[in-house]
Amino acid sequence: MTEICAYKHIVQYYETDKMGVTHHSNYIRWMEEARVDFLEQIGWNYAKLESMGVISFVVNVDCDFKHPTHFSDVVTIKASIIEFRGVTLKFKYEMKNQDGDIVCTGTSTHAFLSAEGKPVRVKREYPELFEVFSGLVTEE
Repeated sequence: MTEICAYKHIVQYYETDKMGVTHHSNYIRWMEEARVDFLEQIGWNYAKLESMGVISFVVNVDCDFKHPTHFSDVVTIKASIIEFRGVTLKFKYEMKNQDGDIVCTGTSTHAFLSAEGKPVRVKREYPELFEVFSGLVTEE
């Protein structure tokens, strides 16, 4: 598998508040953008998962703000899997500005359900997906 590239986001004007600082809610959206990009890079995008009858939903999000960002800043977001338990998957995010300063760190935890709303036991039901996710878990 090729190395997973970090996701880049350019802060848009509408993402800033009256003080010219990025509104805090946007960092969670950027985590989602980075996660979607990560899954695309590993060949298991949401469209593929959903076509298999697997849906994923967020059960927890944590976000720690370290340094403000402003309009036109380039934010590089590194997403990585730090925990995979077969039914749940936990991502870690590190966001840096163009100067290399950490602007935000966070995590998100996701659960896998079938279209009927039942938990999906990935190891048993989708062993190939289980192997991919398990092989991508990094140390926290």
